Amino acid sequence: MGELFVYNSFSREKEMFTPLHAPNVGLYVCGPTVYGDPHLGHARSAITFDLLFRYLKFLGYKVRYVRNITDVGHLENDADSGDDKLLKKARLEQLEPMEVAKYYTDRYHDMMDALNVCRPSIEPNASGHIMEQIDMVQQILDAGFAYVINGSVYFDVVKYNQQYRYGQLSGRVIEDLFSTTRDNLEGQEEKRNSVDFALWKKAQPEHIMRWKSPWSEGFPGWHLECSAMGRKYLGEKFDIHGGGMDLLFPHHESEIAQSQIANGDTPCKYWMHNNMITVNGQKMGKSLGNSIMLEEFFKGSHKLLEQAYTPMSIRFFILQAHYRSTLDFSNDALQAAEKGLNRLLKAYDTLNALKPSDISSVDIGSLEKDCFAALNDDLNSPIAISVLFDSVRIINSVNEGKESLTKEDIESLTKLYNSVLFDILGLKKEEKSDTGLTDNLIKFVLDLRQKAKANKDFAASDKIRDELNSMGIAVKDTKDGTVWELKN
Repeated sequence: MGELFVYNSFSREKEMFTPLHAPNVGLYVCGPTVYGDPHLGHARSAITFDLLFRYLKFLGYKVRYVRNITDVGHLENDADSGDDKLLKKARLEQLEPMEVAKYYTDRYHDMMDALNVCRPSIEPNASGHIMEQIDMVQQILDAGFAYVINGSVYFDVVKYNQQYRYGQLSGRVIEDLFSTTRDNLEGQEEKRNSVDFALWKKAQPEHIMRWKSPWSEGFPGWHLECSAMGRKYLGEKFDIHGGGMDLLFPHHESEIAQSQIANGDTPCKYWMHNNMITVNGQKMGKSLGNSIMLEEFFKGSHKLLEQAYTPMSIRFFILQAHYRSTLDFSNDALQAAEKGLNRLLKAYDTLNALKPSDISSVDIGSLEKDCFAALNDDLNSPIAISVLFDSVRIINSVNEGKESLTKEDIESLTKLYNSVLFDILGLKKEEKSDTGLTDNLIKFVLDLRQKAKANKDFAASDKIRDELNSMGIAVKDTKDGTVWELKN
């Protein structure tokens, strides 16, 4: 199969993958913050590292894959209000914060299962590892690289930078960082330096999520959870740390600093980051109205969507781009992915029905070689997929009697499809159902309702809503448009 090379964000070059303790591999990936439904960006990160997980196992490695659940909500401060988004959601829904976290964790799992993303080996919750985080804070304090002010504990980035370099992963220079960062919104006035980040925050009276510590009743800083949980389940130094490009700074940069002081070394050997998703050339974001939830893709219920898309179409769309490149969403691109996937799956069915010949007129061995050469080159899934498309032409040509394959070559090609298309890329045939038809019909009816409302025919609008409700379809008007769901 050859040697696997991965791009290391730390060294900024491709390196041959050599595990610290082969054949065992430790893989840590930053998981979701569970205060809302998963969107296309969540899918890209999950599918990227699912591909890595699958391929490492295919190569014969024993992988311990850890992906965290961030359910300590203070880390997602609202830039305008400083509110904790998880707490904000809990108050809005009149729920306990952990009820919100549990609900959206389940939602995340449902969406990832639909995308055929493997569950990790271990999925720790930040809220379940407070003691480990407190222990790490104390170690950093004992080493002299943190300080306590008013019950909060801050990492001294300036002192750290004098001995090490803060910015070695992201390429940032500390002199350029004396400006607002993600956790500067609250408590900025009590820090020694604006670049310092919180290891522990004293809870304000209105803050629901709080734990006892030697310094105050409070909660851990955003960056701390991954350092503590990575160390607990993978050791002080493990193989690969992954996540989205948006986490490279300050999150992963701060993880390096924390681990360097607490453990005496950087946390991992390789850093891997997937790039972002744009929508028609624009950055995806709620403020732009182009952030599309996965469920909306499955139902075709977002205003930017021309139709519903199956989970496998979305997975294939994501894999058609290299994980380090920007991926731009458009309906044309997703529809092309849908057609391309169907073409591959149809070719696989044709392959299984081919009649062998005594001789082969084509070289099947080069397909396997080229496919795995692409995967070994930093998981180049688009090249691997293009090789599979080359095989489609051969399969169809053999089926039409224009070329021939021996029984052995048909078996080899079938094995290549099973290994690459299904086991490694994680694609699968989806069971036929009328879900897509149902979704489109409901969308059509809701469009009629919207036109009735626009024409001020509120009687017709209400009648459509009431009729759908009697059929078990709840319709709700929101500021972002009309949404529906099947009632229990």
